[in-house]
Amino acid sequence: MPLQLSQKEKFLLMDQKTHEETCVDKYAKYANQAQDAQLKQLFNSYSAQEQEHLNTINQILNGQVPSVGGQQNQGQQQAQQSAGGTQASMTSSTVQGNYNQEDAKLCKDMLMTEKYVSGAYDTAVFEFRDSNIRQVLNHIQKEEQQHGEGIFQYMQSQGMYQVQ
Repeated sequence: MPLQLSQKEKFLLMDQKTHEETCVDKYAKYANQAQDAQLKQLFNSYSAQEQEHLNTINQILNGQVPSVGGQQNQGQQQAQQSAGGTQASMTSSTVQGNYNQEDAKLCKDMLMTEKYVSGAYDTAVFEFRDSNIRQVLNHIQKEEQQHGEGIFQYMQSQGMYQVQ
């Protein structure tokens, strides 16, 4: 039996669809603009994951309950390795405050975007009747938070983000 969505659930999903489309586009665009090769790799990886999120949202809008895991988890592991590799391969020439200003702007924008998108998923999770859909949305939200963490770690490793 296909999933029956309320009007409110459909509206929330349409918002999330727009958010995911924006994230796919921004990450892809920013990957092309980034100067640092590691940041390019991180943004490309996140763009691919955001495409998976978009595919998942479209499945729900089409009345299907997608399974959680699989490709998304694999993609997340690759992204975490990229972020971890970024931190581990920091060169001695990277001094706090000595970083590419344009890359920093891209990171700040994507970190702000991830905070917003994660919050929107938090709201959506509470509005769905179907517990399986709640689990799927919660899974996506967790990945959005991991994207934010990966960007934060990159920024911190490059001296772009100072934790006081």
